[in-house]
Amino acid sequence: MATVQMKVHPDDLLQVPQANERIPNPGVLVIFGASGDLTKRKLLPALYHLQQGGLLPQNFAIVGVARRPLGDEFAKDMREGIIEFGGVEASDPKLDDFVKHINYYPLSFDDANGYAGLKSELDRIAKENGIGNDRLFYLATAPEYFAPIIENLGAQGMNEVDNGRIGVVIEKPFGHDLDSARELNHQVNSVFHENQVFRIDHYLGKETVQNILVFRFANGIFEPIWNRNYIDHVQITAAESIGIEGRGPFYEKAGALRDIIQNHMMELLSFVAMEPPSSFDAEAVRREKVKAWQAIPSIPILNAVRGQYGPGMVDGKKVIGYRDEERVDPESGTETFAAVRLEIENWRWAGVPFYLRAGKRMKKRATEITIQFKQPPLLIFNRMQSSGPCTEIQPNLITIRIQPDDGIALRFGAKVPNTPGMAVCPVNMDFDYAQAFGQSRANGYERLLLDAMLGDQTLFSHRDGVEVNWALYTPILQAWARKKPEVFPNYFAGTWGPECADRLLERDGRTWRNNLGKPE
Repeated sequence: MATVQMKVHPDDLLQVPQANERIPNPGVLVIFGASGDLTKRKLLPALYHLQQGGLLPQNFAIVGVARRPLGDEFAKDMREGIIEFGGVEASDPKLDDFVKHINYYPLSFDDANGYAGLKSELDRIAKENGIGNDRLFYLATAPEYFAPIIENLGAQGMNEVDNGRIGVVIEKPFGHDLDSARELNHQVNSVFHENQVFRIDHYLGKETVQNILVFRFANGIFEPIWNRNYIDHVQITAAESIGIEGRGPFYEKAGALRDIIQNHMMELLSFVAMEPPSSFDAEAVRREKVKAWQAIPSIPILNAVRGQYGPGMVDGKKVIGYRDEERVDPESGTETFAAVRLEIENWRWAGVPFYLRAGKRMKKRATEITIQFKQPPLLIFNRMQSSGPCTEIQPNLITIRIQPDDGIALRFGAKVPNTPGMAVCPVNMDFDYAQAFGQSRANGYERLLLDAMLGDQTLFSHRDGVEVNWALYTPILQAWARKKPEVFPNYFAGTWGPECADRLLERDGRTWRNNLGKPE
């Protein structure tokens, strides 16, 4: 299949908005669970990238909070993380100055008495550095600590201050079913107002995800055909070639449906399916996302399938099955693969199926959205096709690559040159982010952290959206819990998943698109 690369001419690049339009007020960022990998690998590198871009105020402070007495070692460890995971040179002249803003405070998250000391420490740091009352609390802890931390912040009055912005960022998982999500929402909103709460999904920090809205609503040629009259179906795949990476206890409780489909993939679906918002502000965007989710009827259990990987070959290397992973039940019924078929019952999408799948130890790493269009009503060129590779007309596709090769491709038919008749072969027009704009060192948290500091909730989940999605998937999880799978493992590592996932589409006369990745 031929591919034409699409490049952006430098003169076509829009001017970047003035940096001072997006600089938050001086404040303190408090990271609970700061000794974990997320802080070292993602949060501190992202914050340093913001500093490099001139998007942090001159006076700010970062305070890591965890149970271990790390002291000055914390800042040194974070410096190493910025270098290793942020693509930063150790000799970068700005790095040492940035590290001076990093502090550490030891605290057991369920120790109510310790929060008074934390408040005093934050006040001291703010006073010594000329920082105002803005505070952003980031909960990068295990979910069981969310409620105690929030309750204790409220008990010490750290949820409200005069002349300052207070916010709390909560990492997923936000509950493990509908009831737990509702309870957590109640606990959070009893201390923090909803406009102070930032439920983070790192997928929404990815440039290609944000670009879905631009692709749809900033270009006049796509939106008129973005509906049931022209689109045959939509596929969304989140495939990983890695296993559970030593996280046996976590994954035994989660599984693929909870870990990926209920949150990340539903966010991707909402950007594809939502109606045009009246403006690009938080209330308008989130309202349209929730409306799209609310239009999804209950998913029949027959439209949800699960799988678990066994031993196999990945990238030419033998790998073990899930049940042989460290700290995993040797008879585990946890799914490492899940797929669902759903529909959206509204005027735009009625009758268009959406297929979602996510899995570990699959053939390759790829997160993609494929929009397949209907065939023309009369395939007048089919009878003229040759017996070679172009034996029949293939449908048009728009493929949005989220990772690893961020980009967008459009497949259409073109006449094969220098051949008799009208032989038609598919060709691709491919837009590649790295080629057009250069390779970025950003990890996606930059935009989300900056928005949270600015109080912009556009790319964060509202409590209504969290509960709507849990309402869709809790019945499936309950049904799976009642009946242990009869045949697990049911797919080899290094493949595209179990046969039951293929049958999910075969019932409709369709197949999964497995040639994922950048067109060759």
